[in-house]
Amino acid sequence: MKTAFKKIVTHILRIESRLVLWKYKPKIIAITGSVGKTSTKDAIYAVISNISYVRKSEKSYNSEIGLPLTILGCSNGWNNPYLWFLNILTGLWLFIWPHKYPKWLVLEVGVGKPGDMRFTASWLKSDAVIITSIGNMPSHIEFFDSHKHLVEEKSGLIKTLKKDGLLILNNDDEAISEMKLKTKNRVMTFGFKEDSDIKGSSESILYSDEGVPEGLTFRIDETGKSLPVVIEGVFGKNHIYASLGALALSSGLKFNMLTAINSLKNYNVPPGRMRLLKGINNSFIIDDSYNSSPFACESALRTLGEIKAVARRIAVLGDMLELGHHTEEAHKNMGKIAKENTDVLVLVGPRAKKIKEGAIEVGMNTKNIFEFLNSYEAGEFLKTLVQKDDFILIKGSQGMRMERSVEAILQDKENKYQLVRQDEEWLKKE
Repeated sequence: MKTAFKKIVTHILRIESRLVLWKYKPKIIAITGSVGKTSTKDAIYAVISNISYVRKSEKSYNSEIGLPLTILGCSNGWNNPYLWFLNILTGLWLFIWPHKYPKWLVLEVGVGKPGDMRFTASWLKSDAVIITSIGNMPSHIEFFDSHKHLVEEKSGLIKTLKKDGLLILNNDDEAISEMKLKTKNRVMTFGFKEDSDIKGSSESILYSDEGVPEGLTFRIDETGKSLPVVIEGVFGKNHIYASLGALALSSGLKFNMLTAINSLKNYNVPPGRMRLLKGINNSFIIDDSYNSSPFACESALRTLGEIKAVARRIAVLGDMLELGHHTEEAHKNMGKIAKENTDVLVLVGPRAKKIKEGAIEVGMNTKNIFEFLNSYEAGEFLKTLVQKDDFILIKGSQGMRMERSVEAILQDKENKYQLVRQDEEWLKKE
């Protein structure tokens, strides 16, 4: 949208959203962080949808215009003024005429630059706020003066809590754990540290009787009870943290914990986030193509390294964007981690050259490293590389469009809904 038109539309939709919230008074759960927002949102949605009428932010509707769209139940109009006009009419009709409206809203709140939290969420009144993880070198950090500055921006969401609201914090991220000192609200923590209210432990990959990886399993400790949790079709500690966040909310709101745990077994994990897909030649794809940051990329690589009974571990890594002056250091470090967890390294983009440097520095054979300018070229190469029982991790920042590499080696190309960014507007982009 043109800037002036966007401002006008955003302002109108925000006013309508406030009126709708005032009229229907849903419970609001707001989620922020640099890693794991969307997975946590979907885990929470899975838990609440079993007990009540709930709506969640679609895709990653987490911006100043994304939040009103979710509250009003509207779709993105992209560059079509007519669709935006219909959205405005929808919001007005929702306020004027009684509708069946969700009892709960699960909202993902993101920031890209300083001041975003104030503009995006200052008008919200939350019943619960969940802050997932920020990490030492998160995405978007190039737009902030320092890591501390980004943490302060994210913590602004706490101010939206009602007096009796619940704050849920990732206890394993020190910067987030310290946020409990910034509020008088009730606080619950989750993580693997001993003093976490919802403590995770014994995490491992779940294998079938034939030895094929199928998902992940772990345990939670809550008020003296130890309970097993199984999640099928995904890998990675990020999904464990998402589940821990959802279970911390369940505990804090006095939901039935066994019901909540069962809701997570097959919950609808969004595309491009450590999802297990079948690849060509009886291979397996770990599709983590939604986005990338140093913290998330390291976690994904270590998960790949843990998988047993595979032919080869192949990591296809695209550039990590928006890291500012941390760019070279972050990519080089990722190469060192990749060497320990992969057999073959396929790199995409100009910044990924530093991944190669880091891998070679710690002894990776150059014969096992391949470089490409874009995800199309990498995908064509993978068609010739992939063999039976290979596990291929594909990851990169959104701008690298790594889902194109996934599509190239996807066994079931008819079901492209499995991939991220399949909307018509995305498909038009280069």
